[in-house]
Amino acid sequence: PDTIEKVVALARAGIFLTTAQAALYLNLSPRTLEKYRRVGGGPTYAIYGARAVRYSIESLDSWKNARLRNSTSEVCRF
Repeated sequence: PDTIEKVVALARAGIFLTTAQAALYLNLSPRTLEKYRRVGGGPTYAIYGARAVRYSIESLDSWKNARLRNSTSEVCRF
């Protein structure tokens, strides 16, 4: 199985991540990312062929950083 260290090394090398690897990187479940792909609101991704979904580290970091908040009173605008 992938470890976070392996996933980060792959991402830093410019290799696009699978759903499972991206979920590990974001500390989410793969099903959460699958849901975001269906309903929207998740990180951008690429599709290769019929079913190969891949995420770039830039996309994951951008999506993650857009969710940072300083307090619970800040309005979420997603």
